[in-house]
Amino acid sequence: MAIKIILVDDHRIVLDGLKSLFNQDEEFQITDAVNTPAEALEKIKHQPPDILLTDYTLPGMTGLELARQVKEKYPHIKRVILSMHDEGHLVKQVMKEGVDGYLLKSIQQADLKNALRQIMNGLPYVSPEITRQLMAGLTHEGKYELLTEREQEILKLIVKEFSNKQIADKLFISERTVETHRKNIFRKTNTATLVGLVKFAFEHNIV
Repeated sequence: MAIKIILVDDHRIVLDGLKSLFNQDEEFQITDAVNTPAEALEKIKHQPPDILLTDYTLPGMTGLELARQVKEKYPHIKRVILSMHDEGHLVKQVMKEGVDGYLLKSIQQADLKNALRQIMNGLPYVSPEITRQLMAGLTHEGKYELLTEREQEILKLIVKEFSNKQIADKLFISERTVETHRKNIFRKTNTATLVGLVKFAFEHNIV
């Protein structure tokens, strides 16, 4: 079954480009492509999509505010920001709201589709350029004391989408040890999903 997407952007050329991209792939279906959050909310009311793919800067309200309203009314819809803004503070603010993805408009077409597939599978996605920028800004003072240094190290790799095996190989420890740390991280942060874990990491400046 095709992944249903509603597109929201105040630039028609962006909407046309995205529609053209997705219409070439039967795995995706564009339910609507609109210019304003008000139009989006009206369309969603009649035909809820699987994914809201919205720009951040919009007339009337931001894409984040739109995502917030969609979450309140339609919690099953995945919410993804597609923006040209890569400022760390803005990304943190967006991720704190628990959105499912933050993608830069510079993203390659194949990577965009892969990101949306991953998000539909329940995994958050942040453009690698943003992750690298946030990681580069990590300071010792920003570390959160609830987690041990090793747990913080593993959490940063989890956020970067490393598998247990990749983490084990990188840190020269066993997969079983990684799994134990992973369980402890979920327990200590009182989270049950990867989205919650990413949100925690941003809130406490671990990434």
